Formats: sequence, structure tokens, C-alpha cells
Amino acid sequence: MKKKIYIVTNRKLVKNKNMLDIIESSVLAGADAVILREKDLDSGRLIPLAEKIKKITEPRKIPLIINGNIETALKVNSGGFHTSYTDYMNGHFKFNGTLGVSVHSTSEAVNAEKEGADYLLAGHIFETDCKKGLKPRGISFLKDILSNVSIPVIAIGGINESNIDKLLKTDVCGAAVMSLVMCSDDPYLTTRNLKNHME
Repeated sequence: MKKKIYIVTNRKLVKNKNMLDIIESSVLAGADAVILREKDLDSGRLIPLAEKIKKITEPRKIPLIINGNIETALKVNSGGFHTSYTDYMNGHFKFNGTLGVSVHSTSEAVNAEKEGADYLLAGHIFETDCKKGLKPRGISFLKDILSNVSIPVIAIGGINESNIDKLLKTDVCGAAVMSLVMCSDDPYLTTRNLKNHME
């Protein structure tokens, strides 16, 4: 199975570039999906942003996944909707596309699969500035989830060129990166280098 790279957005991490340019560069470099994760934006601001991103992803048949805002996901007819474990277990999302859930333990992973999740985002695996002071859960945590569920699992958290090979030795279906690409001076090269490890 070909492993995939998911780009997770965070416009607040973007230094001196435009986030849309970063997304376009990473898509051109071989990113397999984009997760729009701008939790502080309401639908009124998120929908126009999602529509702009879709103009980049759609011609290349790359799914745009909307994080946390079902109204936006439905309005722009996104390929996927992603949500937190708690919201997923408490809400009944009527959505035709792919449904993804963030999990932080094996029991959450098992429950989310039982409730019909299509894929899981598991983390954080390695140390990351996005989770300062929080101990990473590591590869053993990932392996435990992988041995208890049958749906695809994507790893997230502190993934970079120096540690991605450790991930790729597991049955994980892909890796999601946020700060690595959002903060990169050359998002095309950063994404391409990760893809090279997978190929």
C-alpha cells in the first residue's frame, strides 16, 4: 500500500509566505490530501478559504478535508470531514464523504472505528512545538492502535525527514504534517523530500 502525505493547515504558523502558495507548492510536490484546520474561523470566513483551496486541490484530484466545521464541509462539498474524538462520539454527522477522527488512545481508536469512522489521525507521535511540554506517545502507541483497528491510521506530530522512516516501518497508511510545511522556506522541497522516503 502506497503511504500518503497529508498537509494540515495552520495560517498562524506561516511566516513570510501566503498559505495558499504553500498549499499549492506542497500539492505540486505530491501531497495526497489537504486538511483545512483553522479552528478559530467561523463558517463565514472558512468557506471562502476552503473554496480557494479547492481550486488548487480539485484539478489534481486531491481531497480537501475540512476539520471541525461541518457547515463548511457541506457547503464546499469537500472530499472529507475531520473531527475530534469527543465531537465524533457525541455528534451524528450526516456527511457523504470520508469521515476522519483524531484519537489519542487505543480505546478511542477502537470506539471511533465501531462508530463508523473511515480513518483515524493518531498522535502526537514525536515531540512537536505544537504540543509543547506534552510527552510524545511514540511508535509503540501507534503500533498498538494499528494492531487493534482495521481502518487506515495516519500518524501526526513532530514528523520530519529524520524520523519518518521509523513510521514507515509500521502499517501506518500515511503521515500528516503541519508546522514542518507551514513554516518551511521551501514547502515544495519539504513535501517532496518526505514523499521520496515513501517512494
